[in-house]
Amino acid sequence: MQHALTLLPKEYSLLLYDGYRPFQVQQYLFNYFSLQLARIMPHATELELLQATKKYVAMPRADAAHLAPHLTGGAIDLTLADRQGKALDLGSAFDEMNEKSATRYFEHNLNENPEACQHRRLLYNCMTQVGFSNYGEEWWHYDFHNMAWARRVQAKIACYGAIQVTIHDHEIKEIRYQ
Repeated sequence: MQHALTLLPKEYSLLLYDGYRPFQVQQYLFNYFSLQLARIMPHATELELLQATKKYVAMPRADAAHLAPHLTGGAIDLTLADRQGKALDLGSAFDEMNEKSATRYFEHNLNENPEACQHRRLLYNCMTQVGFSNYGEEWWHYDFHNMAWARRVQAKIACYGAIQVTIHDHEIKEIRYQ
């Protein structure tokens, strides 16, 4: 990420929201988003809610074929900020669950928010130039050398697998890399 910073004009910085998540946190977020979407979509079937939830948060699975990206430490959520670290306008809130969160939304709706479009372009270009890949449904989500990254860039292998942690009393007691 340090290299990505050097590619930005001097008046910008990056603000990190999220990185590695233990399985328990991924499970909590999946359930939380599912409940939020159920309120937004009261007539949706269980399957429709599941699909909508999976669009915005990975299902908390640790098997290698369907590994949630944040369980590897190879996924980050971030935004473009000013030099003081204040998040800039990227057109939707971090973790907002609607079509405006798609990375290319403003590319197709240029007149709606040209500033947000420019900010997304800056963020996308600096991150992808240093090897990250972007999850297209979330302008803030970038992967590096995990399974999601490998699928997007058609790499034969991913370097990062699941990280298993033991948590007691809200503290990480043991970390195991797979």
